[in-house]
Amino acid sequence: MFKKQASSYYAHFAASERSEVDYLVGLFNRFLFKSIPILTPFLDPRERFMLKMIVGHEAQVTGWGGYLHAERQRVYLTPNTVATPAANFKVIPIEISYPSKYAQLTHSDILGALANVGIALPNFGDIITDGHGNWQFFVIARLQSYLCQQVTHIGRVHVTLNAVAEDAVIIPQDDSLLLTTVAAAMRLDAVLASITHKSRGQIKKLILQHAVKLNWHNVTGSNIILTIGDVISLRHFGRVEIDQFGVTKKEKYRVVYKLWQTKNTRS
Repeated sequence: MFKKQASSYYAHFAASERSEVDYLVGLFNRFLFKSIPILTPFLDPRERFMLKMIVGHEAQVTGWGGYLHAERQRVYLTPNTVATPAANFKVIPIEISYPSKYAQLTHSDILGALANVGIALPNFGDIITDGHGNWQFFVIARLQSYLCQQVTHIGRVHVTLNAVAEDAVIIPQDDSLLLTTVAAAMRLDAVLASITHKSRGQIKKLILQHAVKLNWHNVTGSNIILTIGDVISLRHFGRVEIDQFGVTKKEKYRVVYKLWQTKNTRS
């Protein structure tokens, strides 16, 4: 059994992702040499893809984020013959109780409140709503008690946090729109400019200001070629997932994408 070298995977990923590669290779090496299951913090889809590439067929990679199709999930590395029950992931759903008749919360409000508690964000999973004022999020089990004691306000709204059973998890609202645009190229700046109706110069400036993420990672280059499945986030605008694309008669690109628009509703 040989220790895996992180550098051997650098060519498969962007230079900005090297710290993630180092971390994930380190986790897998620990699994190999200590022969114990490894439970990760919450990983985004890109990180899980990277981990699966690193692991290959040498272990079983199983994820769970507290509900079906969760975006952020904890991952268990186990031998291929071992099944992992959901309880083993130690993911706790937390419900936010607040006077919803008189106040409103947003995803960014909740994320900001959690970030201010002093707990690293990889300890938190998805933040979900049913679209009717009900909000829940997911957290690593060992932090449940501390978090419920510490978070008493989200913005100016008084809240109470309570753990709920798995069968009480709400069905998340999917408010995405399926839209189409025409871009001059499949470059990041060209596609994002077409979607947002900004100039490519404006998009390049936003990229340099670290306002744009591609597949959950900051990018510094505007000439990255996009492909199906890529997810782009633009601060204060929303998130876009490339669904399909084709070439028009005028040799431009017709891009079909899903859009999750940022909501600016405040309490």
